[in-house]
Amino acid sequence: MQGFIHLLAFACAARHRGFAGAARELGVTPSTVAKRIVHLEQELGIKLFHRTTRQVTLTSDGAALFRRCERILAELDEFALQAAGAAGEPAGELRINIPITYGKRVVLPALSTLLRRYPGLTADVRLSDMQCDLVREGMDAAVRIMHLADSSLACRQVGQQHLVLCASPDYLARHPGISHPSQLGAHSFIVFRNPTSGRERPIQVQVDGAPGDLHPTRRLLLDDGEAMAQAALDGVGLIQVPDYIAADYLATGALQEVLQPFRPPPLPIHVIWPGNRLMPARLRVFIDTLAGHGSRHDFLARPA
Repeated sequence: MQGFIHLLAFACAARHRGFAGAARELGVTPSTVAKRIVHLEQELGIKLFHRTTRQVTLTSDGAALFRRCERILAELDEFALQAAGAAGEPAGELRINIPITYGKRVVLPALSTLLRRYPGLTADVRLSDMQCDLVREGMDAAVRIMHLADSSLACRQVGQQHLVLCASPDYLARHPGISHPSQLGAHSFIVFRNPTSGRERPIQVQVDGAPGDLHPTRRLLLDDGEAMAQAALDGVGLIQVPDYIAADYLATGALQEVLQPFRPPPLPIHVIWPGNRLMPARLRVFIDTLAGHGSRHDFLARPA
């Protein structure tokens, strides 16, 4: 049992990326967590963390052990729920990584529904447009808006994202008559920079059923979709943003869509999670709920 206590301290410290967070979760002092990890390192004969005055980070051996610990602890958690006869009642902490704007507009309302419904459920939500390593960072799941490559991760599609090309009525009054993608080279654009790769996202269109990318000269480069919408409202230029950013502005007429017949195919929205572990009830009900919310928030699925 002592070895398990040491292993639990290590897993908590790895998940929180520090001893203080682990101590809060375990109800002990940070020095106790540190001592337990030192004992574990001595027992295994390996170094698990790189320690500095500012942070602790996993060594390669520590990362390998953490991946195994997460599988074991997840299975123990699920078994404990089943043994208590509460496998269908979500409980415990749900740790998820979600894109910022989609997270605020769609995921958090779905999660709030769950938190109101299940008193034993808590959540640790990381809002970020940067992709994380689920296992290394101790996440239960993440939301990804993309076509997924084959991997060891399990996934379920919960919605889709349409990209909308639009501008303010003021801009369109000054630049009338946009009827074909070939005309876009003469226009000002507010372009999105991918925070993960640092690359500019091209303007995506579909002509005669064939998707294509355009690379117009940009007037303004931003890494936040809501900021892009604000710049478009101010008349700076055209933007191409997800439907959940544009929908309210389109409904009021503050922005107007152009080239709707050339709108590109939608991107799938998936929840992904480690496929080599049991799925806790809290994750299962989260995915089911988000799938319901995602379908209701498929803002532009119907033609305009």
